[in-house]
Amino acid sequence: MSGPVAVSAPVAVGVPAPGGGQGGAGIGAAGTRPGPVVPTAVPTVLEVLRRLDSGPRGLTEAQAEERLARLGENTVPARREASWPRLFVRSLRDPFTAVLGCLGLVSAAVFAWGTALVILFLVVVSCVLRASGEHRADRSMAGLRELVATTATVLRRADDEDVAPTAREVPVSELVPGDVVRLGPGDMVPADVRLLRASGLAVHQAALTGESAPAGKNADDVPPGSAGLGSDSGLFEEPQLCFQGSSVASGSATAIVTATGAHTRFATAHGSGSGTGRPEASAFDRSVQGISWILIRFMLITPPLVLMANAALRGRGLETLPFAVAVAVGLTPEMLPVLVTTCLARGASLLARAHGVIVKRLPVLHDVGAVDVLCLDKTGTLTQDRPVVDRALGPDGQDDPEVLHWAAVNAWWTLQLADLPEPDALDEAILDAADEDELMAYDGTAAIPFDPVRRLATAVVRTPGRLGVHTLVVKGDVEAVIERCALAEDERERLRGLAARQAEGGLRVLAVATAERPARTRAYTPADERGLTFRGLVTLRDALAPTAADALNVLTDQGVTVKILTGDHPGTAARACRDLGIPVAEDALLTADRIDGLTDAELAALARRTTVFARCTPEHKARITTVLRTAGHTVGFLGDGVNDLPALRAADVGIAPRDAADVVREGADVVLAEKDLTSIAHAIGAGRHAGGNIATYLRATLSSNLGNVIAMLGAGLLLPFLPMLPAQVLLQNLCFDAAQLAFAYDRPDPSVLRRPTALRPRDLLRFITGFGMLNAVADLATFGALALALHGPGTGDDEAVFHSGWFTENLLTQALVMLLLRIGLPRALGFARAGGTLVTAGGRGRGPVVWAAGALAAIGLLLPPSPLGPLLGLTPLPAAYYLMLTAVLALYAVGLLAARRRYERRRAERGAAAW
Repeated sequence: MSGPVAVSAPVAVGVPAPGGGQGGAGIGAAGTRPGPVVPTAVPTVLEVLRRLDSGPRGLTEAQAEERLARLGENTVPARREASWPRLFVRSLRDPFTAVLGCLGLVSAAVFAWGTALVILFLVVVSCVLRASGEHRADRSMAGLRELVATTATVLRRADDEDVAPTAREVPVSELVPGDVVRLGPGDMVPADVRLLRASGLAVHQAALTGESAPAGKNADDVPPGSAGLGSDSGLFEEPQLCFQGSSVASGSATAIVTATGAHTRFATAHGSGSGTGRPEASAFDRSVQGISWILIRFMLITPPLVLMANAALRGRGLETLPFAVAVAVGLTPEMLPVLVTTCLARGASLLARAHGVIVKRLPVLHDVGAVDVLCLDKTGTLTQDRPVVDRALGPDGQDDPEVLHWAAVNAWWTLQLADLPEPDALDEAILDAADEDELMAYDGTAAIPFDPVRRLATAVVRTPGRLGVHTLVVKGDVEAVIERCALAEDERERLRGLAARQAEGGLRVLAVATAERPARTRAYTPADERGLTFRGLVTLRDALAPTAADALNVLTDQGVTVKILTGDHPGTAARACRDLGIPVAEDALLTADRIDGLTDAELAALARRTTVFARCTPEHKARITTVLRTAGHTVGFLGDGVNDLPALRAADVGIAPRDAADVVREGADVVLAEKDLTSIAHAIGAGRHAGGNIATYLRATLSSNLGNVIAMLGAGLLLPFLPMLPAQVLLQNLCFDAAQLAFAYDRPDPSVLRRPTALRPRDLLRFITGFGMLNAVADLATFGALALALHGPGTGDDEAVFHSGWFTENLLTQALVMLLLRIGLPRALGFARAGGTLVTAGGRGRGPVVWAAGALAAIGLLLPPSPLGPLLGLTPLPAAYYLMLTAVLALYAVGLLAARRRYERRRAERGAAAW
């Protein structure tokens, strides 16, 4: 008793086994669909027909209806879009939003209603912005989805078994296993099928394999055990099988449906691409979680420390709880969710409007900016999906335009006489390079179209001035042509060597030969392709994408390393790289057979210096991508075929063009209007723009806040009164947060766009600790200035003056932090550096950050003496204080600039992302 043989691995519809037994749940059984099986060989036509309980005449209408009711429609599982409310609720799970929510609850618990309301407002605004951006991206993606096919030509019979079948169009969704379908040029393959008959069939499988060249198919049976199907790539190479998602390039065929619906290879990839589990956290999500935990630890520690220290040293009890909560709130960047969402939403909206790039989730835009390695296939990105003629060589290896002339005659008359819908890519390239007027001088009489078995195409023409003579023009595979030429063996070897050298240089090679025959009316057959005269070789190369060279230069300037992962011949990929100016040394090219013998550690070491990975299967691409990520890189992967899905999922950022397979677009994080590297460069620039502003905000805010918290803790222990009232703490924090929102609309320094931007919690913690201590020193120096100005605090008036002096100093130091950490002193003063010298920057240096910092400083100076000051517990300050404060701020600015230069130098030495 034999089990079911799957025609479409790893899942196939089970069928009755030969000999009357049942090998699993079959078409003839009233069971459910069988589980996955592992095929060992392509079954013969007879085996397929028996196991599907069908025949060459197809199914009856009753059989088709019964199978459709039992097995379901032939449709790919649809992806359910999340609604706006669902997206809003999902955005509440953002770590920073959760932190703010906890602080809001604590504030409400201590009756700080103003603080609680402000925090709640910020949470709602952030969630609305994020949900709206992702909902807009989902709507754009829905507009890009296309049907795999709409109708198919199927042979169906009436319920009477003896009635001849009729061919009719039925919706693709109504196809069932066992149906016999007809395929012609331009048809989409509506399901997974096994060919019964085929004539000159070539199929585009780019949506499944990513290879642009059509694959030849035939219906010939394979002896049992002679073909292994252990991998998907081997499965797609089987000439007897065609798969849903592919299309017919040329020829015709009759085939029997072997798998439909969720059991097709296309649907299997769709299911694994979309996934039912929760997706892996992105680089941005992981960074945000790390930073959130840093803040949570600080906030959990701060209030107890304030309470215990004041209780132990000053005898204060729960009356300091509002102040402790205010200190914790002061440590938190409340505007971060709003600023992050605003930065990312503005960048994503600009990309969609200006460049047709759709970012499906807002955090992905930051990950795009952090990409430092971009993996892609050669075809369609570095090169176009078409070849161009490189050279025409005579038998001596020298340029010979006559060879191109005969090749064009063959291409033209084969197209005209063989009733082909359109020339194939190679013929089209030859015709583009030839003189059309010369072709019109010939009169074609017959054609023998290309056959994947013969690997030749022949045109028979009447040569002008040669009455009674027909000229056979043969073009095709080099070996096939040479075998049919009248040549000595040593000459054959010499020509094979000439062709091999061209192929090793990354070129496609066609041979051309002619023969003269007496004119006749009898039909020409492949038997006439003998005794030919070898004319020469036509070499073709992939046409370079017109924008590829410029885009590669931009990516290089952005610090992105491009790596080519392709299934092509290594020479072809290397040549395309060299033509585009990408240096490819011998040790920078790795083939799949070498990859298989390497451990992950060895592959990681080689991947650092490897530019081209050739002969790659989907598994190789996914493994290389994973290894690069493990080595610490942020990896983007551009793919358009179902075979690219594993690598798309393995990458930090999966990128797909709009015309990619539907399942690939669903699995990608970023969708491009065109398969163009320029669009990726724009996306990386937008991501770095947003990421740079987010990182600068975090550095400026957290370092300043940490310094203030340290100073507050110290002052609370040194002073007989609270160093600042809770309302004053919250007011200064609100002013600073409002000013920091300017970072969302800032234009980063050009240096930010030249290096990957990534939020690294350890680096950020190091930064805010160092700069926070510097800020705390400035605050403590201000205490000294206040002590000198007041001759020792202790009275009520002294308390108000102390509060006012520190309130003013805090806002001024925070304004300095915004200016000097973001744009430096020259740009803050309206200058820019060009060629090592300072020049006037005009209005460019005075962006939103400069104006926001100026407003913050004005509030700090003008609020205490204003009529609003007494309402907030503030009072005018003595003139001596302002003189001493100026000296403190000048020293603070010098220290800040020195620390910034030291930090930049160390970052540059480590090769990490700078400002």
